[in-house]
Amino acid sequence: MRVFNTLAGKLEDFKPINDKKVGIYACGVTVYDLCHIGHARSAVVFDVIVRYLRYRDYNVTFVRNFTDIDDKIINRANREGVSWKEIAHKYTEEYYRDMDQLGITRADIEPKATEHIQEMIEIIQSLINKGYAYEVDEGHSKSVYFEVSKFSDYGKLSKKKIDELMHGARVEVDERKKTPLDFALWKASKPGEPWWESPWGKGRPGWHIECSAMSIKYLGETLDIHGGGADLIFPHHENELAQSEAYTGKPFARYWIHNGFVTINKEKMSKSIGNVLNIRDLLDKYEPEALRLFLLSSHYRSPIEFSDEYIKEAEVSVDRIYSSIMRIEDFIKYPDSSASKTHPIIENTKSEFIKAMDDDFNTARALGVIFEFVKELNRIMDKKPSQEETVLLQDAKKIIRELGKVLNLFQKDPVDWYRKLLMLKKIEMTEAELNELIEERAQARKNKDWQKADKIRAELLSKGIILEDKTDKTLWKVKIG
Repeated sequence: MRVFNTLAGKLEDFKPINDKKVGIYACGVTVYDLCHIGHARSAVVFDVIVRYLRYRDYNVTFVRNFTDIDDKIINRANREGVSWKEIAHKYTEEYYRDMDQLGITRADIEPKATEHIQEMIEIIQSLINKGYAYEVDEGHSKSVYFEVSKFSDYGKLSKKKIDELMHGARVEVDERKKTPLDFALWKASKPGEPWWESPWGKGRPGWHIECSAMSIKYLGETLDIHGGGADLIFPHHENELAQSEAYTGKPFARYWIHNGFVTINKEKMSKSIGNVLNIRDLLDKYEPEALRLFLLSSHYRSPIEFSDEYIKEAEVSVDRIYSSIMRIEDFIKYPDSSASKTHPIIENTKSEFIKAMDDDFNTARALGVIFEFVKELNRIMDKKPSQEETVLLQDAKKIIRELGKVLNLFQKDPVDWYRKLLMLKKIEMTEAELNELIEERAQARKNKDWQKADKIRAELLSKGIILEDKTDKTLWKVKIG
């Protein structure tokens, strides 16, 4: 298995510290607002990485944090006239609501910054003692800054040079700092702000220190994988790396994995230009599985361009799989499990899927393997399958489910898929009314009243419902697009 390591800038063989045991830390969200599609992409990417490593029999411990104290949280609380704790709690719950719908498995450990203040204080004090950090008197209490010039490897993750950064690139000027690059480990509290007691008086942690404290506590001083969105490489992950390695004297992470941006009209999403797409709004329009497939249809490191058209294409792709599963089920109504045997096409499909995922978690190629497999199955079903091919179809359904589970796709009953589409398309008909019409049409066919049967079919088609007559039943699906 090979992964692209941002630190090395190249693909490397994946070799965890302890053989088949893997510790992964992915930076989570700051809980002050609804999650957007950029958050969805990062969550889906790391969800699949964890799922795949477990599929390959790795013992994974996955940690994803919540930043529950931050300027953005405080500012929102002040605007709404509520406490910062209310804002943090509200948007943590909203996060779970969105991610549960997207099929994101909860991390093994989901620590919150405010629950690890003591661990952060201990690291900060150690950095002061080692000469990597300094105090700044704010009058009523002190702030603490990390002195970037004391860490000789600063910039090795982002490939940025200190001299160039010193000339103002993405650095906020602050007279309290020794140099513009120095970053806050601890912030003296301002009037009206939340605070915690510390050796430097009342204050709260800086953003970067929380991830070092929590990742080291739960995964040890050197992680196997640290990751997040590409926007976190600098300054967040660069600062994390510097303070962590200054503290422990050891490499902070063996592999750094970063997913690419979601762009809209070729522009990166940004609240400043007003092109942010909330997950909640998208899920009001589209089936979550279609959104998930869309996010996995490009390699995780590549930027992915969002458009309604691309999501509709993803819906069609998911629909193709569920339609095929329904066809398979029709062929194997009476499966003979004793007749099941491994078929070369199934072994090859599984092998090619693993080969794709072993190549830096290439979900786009892995999906291509599944779709090509389903295409071949449909060719078989287009003619009368032999006994051996019927057994193949029986096993094929299992392998679609097995490989799909790695991506958390294609796990529903096909009828449930169409039921959700029915709701999303806002067709003015309940499922009960639909089934009643289908039964009425079946009776008309039985009575050879073809005119009435055709009229009902046409009526349903006009509402976006497609009927498929099988040997002993009629299946329905929602017309997409």
